Parts: sequence; structure tokens; C-alpha cells
Amino acid sequence: MSAPAARYWIGRTVHRRETPFVRRFSHAIAMVEIDIDRICDADVQTKLFSVNSRNVVAFRETDHGARNASVPLRVWAEARFAEADIGLEGGAIRLIAFPRILGHGFAPISLWLGHGPDGDLRGVIYEVHNTFGEAHVYVSPCPEIRHEADKSFFVSPFFEVSGRYRFTLRPSDSRLELVVENLGLEGRSHVASLLARPRPLTDVTIIRQLFAMPLSGLGVVFAIHWQALLLWARGARYHIRPVQRADRTSLAKAARDAAVTTGLRKRA
Repeated sequence: MSAPAARYWIGRTVHRRETPFVRRFSHAIAMVEIDIDRICDADVQTKLFSVNSRNVVAFRETDHGARNASVPLRVWAEARFAEADIGLEGGAIRLIAFPRILGHGFAPISLWLGHGPDGDLRGVIYEVHNTFGEAHVYVSPCPEIRHEADKSFFVSPFFEVSGRYRFTLRPSDSRLELVVENLGLEGRSHVASLLARPRPLTDVTIIRQLFAMPLSGLGVVFAIHWQALLLWARGARYHIRPVQRADRTSLAKAARDAAVTTGLRKRA
């Protein structure tokens, strides 16, 4: 049986700052996985979900990739995979991203899972956004589950654009786990983790999630700014946003060390 054109991923994200002081917070999340070659099928899968139009839950193509309607998502994604010498040979590309809820939303990170013709996972694109409207992607080959790349993108005024990221991704049909560690010369300064499980994208699921997380569309943005305010109040150093680098793609490689802490204590 083929996978549905779209489905939900429900779970939690945990953030832990480790220097110069410890600060931890978590909140529930809801993401949508969509087959970018079956967007039309996803658009009619359920009444309360739409593609490129306003609805209770919506996916907008221009929120991702080139963010330009003239560049199809597959064309953009295949070009990024090609930069890392990853060939999909026409295999499926499934995008897991934060949707718009009641017209609002923000995607701090989106995952592009690139498969070969036989369904084998060949590569992943970590598409990172900041609240200033900028984006950068880190491209990693599979089947390795842990990758690292030099930090090349300004994501927060409270972190320098230096050091490296270590990504640990464990995707399966029944569980999605992602850990992103912020590493510097003095060790790890921050770790963000995500743990989610799939749910069918139906009207019933959407209504349940709307009642469980009624402000989820704006909640991510609110959480980011609220935590930033708390960090500022505790004296965290504030960094001026630099001009974004012209190169918007970074290539990741196998991580040098294996130690990783998820920070998640509850099962999704």
C-alpha cells in the first residue's frame, strides 16, 4: 500500500541551553508530511486541509524551497541534493514541515527526505528559517543517521554564527526523531530535539489538534520571542544579525563523535 499524499506528525520539541547558564523548555508540535509530487492529491485529501489556499490547516509551496512559485519544489530539491552528489533517480521526495494554522505559521526547520526508486532513503535536506525571513539548507547523505556541518546561518541573536551543528535523524514509518546540537570550541551550548508520531491527516485529526493546540500557528513564533526575552533578561549576550551569506547551501558529512542527548523525557 502506497503512503498517503499527506499525513500529520504529532509530538513535542525540547530545547536546552547549556551555556552560560542552563535553560530548558518544551512544547507540543504538529507537522505535516507531504509528497511533493502528489500535491494535488493532498489538496483534496480532507476538507479542512488545503494547499496554496487558506484553510484551517494549509501548506503553502512558497513557504519552502526557492520560495518562488516559478521554481517547482522538486526542481529546487533535486538541485540541492545534486550539490551533495545525491541522485534520487526520480524517487519520492517527502517534505515534513510546520503548516499554517488558520493562516498563520512559522517553520524553524523543515525536513526534505529524498528516496531512490526502490524507496531507500538517500538524503535529507534540513531547511532552516529564522524570524527575519531568511533561510539556509544543510544537505546530508543517508543511510548515515548522524551528520555535522559548519554553522553558516544566523538563527538567533543569542548565538554566534560559529562552530558547527550535529544533526541526528532517525526517521521511520512509526516514529520521527531529530536532534540538533550546537557545538563550539568549548563544547555543546544548545540542543534542540523533536520526537513525533504519525497520524492520518483527516478532518477528525485536524479538529482534535485544533482544540489541543488552538494557537499552534502563532505558538511557535510566540515561543521563540518569549524565550528570547527570558534569555535577554538573564543576561545572555546579544549578537547583531550579520548580512546573510550568498551561498545558501551547506554540505554535511558523517559526524566525528557519537555522543548525543535528546533532552526528551516523554514519549510522543
